[in-house]
Amino acid sequence: MSLWDHTRERRRATAWPEAAATAAAEPAAGPADEGGGLRPKTLYRGVSGVDRGPVPMPAGQSAGLRDPMARVFFQRDRWPMTLEEVLDELTRAGELPAQCVYLIGEAGQIPPDDAPGLRRDFRFAVSRAAPGRDPDLLVSSDPGSVFLQVAAWDPVARVFNYYMRISPAWVWTGDSWSSMAPESRGKGCFDSHVNGSVVMKELKQPWSNWQSMSARIQLAPDDPLRDNPLYGQVIGAERLELTVKGLVSRWTAARLSAVVDDGVVTHPDHLLRQLFTTTTVNLASTSTQSATVASGGRDLSLPLGFWLNADALLNDLGLPVSTGTVPSAPASLYADSLKALGFRLEEQVSDFSQPGDTFFAFVVPEASYEDNDVVRQLVEQNLVPARFAACALMVDFTNPVFSPARARLMSHVPTAPVPASTWCDDIAAAVVAAARTRPADSPEAEFSRNWALPEADWRDVFAQRVDVYLEKVAARLRTASGFDEFTRLAESRRRVFKEMRLNEFALTLPTTDIPADAPRLRMHEDGTVGVVTTGGSP
Repeated sequence: MSLWDHTRERRRATAWPEAAATAAAEPAAGPADEGGGLRPKTLYRGVSGVDRGPVPMPAGQSAGLRDPMARVFFQRDRWPMTLEEVLDELTRAGELPAQCVYLIGEAGQIPPDDAPGLRRDFRFAVSRAAPGRDPDLLVSSDPGSVFLQVAAWDPVARVFNYYMRISPAWVWTGDSWSSMAPESRGKGCFDSHVNGSVVMKELKQPWSNWQSMSARIQLAPDDPLRDNPLYGQVIGAERLELTVKGLVSRWTAARLSAVVDDGVVTHPDHLLRQLFTTTTVNLASTSTQSATVASGGRDLSLPLGFWLNADALLNDLGLPVSTGTVPSAPASLYADSLKALGFRLEEQVSDFSQPGDTFFAFVVPEASYEDNDVVRQLVEQNLVPARFAACALMVDFTNPVFSPARARLMSHVPTAPVPASTWCDDIAAAVVAAARTRPADSPEAEFSRNWALPEADWRDVFAQRVDVYLEKVAARLRTASGFDEFTRLAESRRRVFKEMRLNEFALTLPTTDIPADAPRLRMHEDGTVGVVTTGGSP
């Protein structure tokens, strides 16, 4: 096998392309195997943006790795080449005996008889843990181990180490801190593990595309996956949700303890970009199967995260909103929109096209758990006042993701170390000062008005704004024109997501007849939808 052929060991659409591409594009240092590739039984390092190509990891660095992959395998000269070999060797070594197996496939809920030629791209996610503990090892692989990728927790360095097998060797592609380094941020595995933590894009019920309590993945009677022993161990993704949230919070806690030292915040911009910008997203949907929605049927409650960052504002910061229901639309408006806008599932590689929406209706990007978790822990540790976080999130709050307006406030966040006791007050003062020379509808002016609210009042004032806003969107959602605007807004946000490397598979989101170059849209606080201008203002 040539070194270029190693790229076939990753799934055809993957969030780790650059790591494999790096291995393919640059020759390894030292003698190669007979196929001209990497040497067997060797741990390489190949951090995209840092290393020109995979090079054998120096002995000192490999000896310092304390995660399970390093301890159980590489430091004992053991080199598993398949998912099964990884799991079996862990069991023989008595390491991390608690195992959970999960299954995902974006085509998994499409009946096999309806699309016999469709490539289904099933993947296993397997966690291994000590009894009663959060997992220290997550393995991702297809059933045939064509690709094999691992995230392993190092309890000494308090980071996740990321590995991928490129036969006949393994490559260390970086650790959690690599995601923060300018040269490697957003590259290789860090275009999906954007902030250094583990990833599950569909982190809430109904856990779209995963086998779960909400839906089972459908297999043809003769699908070879039925004979795979791991398939018989698959459990619901509702449990994986809890696991991933715990691991994200573990890394957030480790990260904060490292960047806040002796009363100084070393990288204020690295932390606050998860408050002011969208570094990554969760994909949310209704819990209703789209095929069951028909004119005259039950109303369709759209995801609350589509309307605002409810997890942060309502759950974490405790805004006392009085609105008790999630805005819902008549089923007829949804059904009509699917036809009027040409909703369909398409995958050109398989020459597959099917009218309608994704299996669960109305999939949209919402604020990610990991972005919110950083803000939540900053507030819990009194590093960021709850009022400061709320004032920031209430800027353009009707656009919980991909807000150019809120992102503009990052220009006022310092990049050099700042005193932890005053950094938020100092940033607020800089924004307020800038607001004096900016238009009244500028992000700086909106933050300044928020910041002027007394400590005793901001929660109630913000809650009232949210209540009024949700009442307006709930009313417009029941009209044909309003639902059409919101559907186009949802598609606008999907198009932004499709530009991210997290968009790995064609069937994750629907395709519509809305032009790909249609203007980006934004929600206004009065419940209307408008075009995003260059500056992000209405």
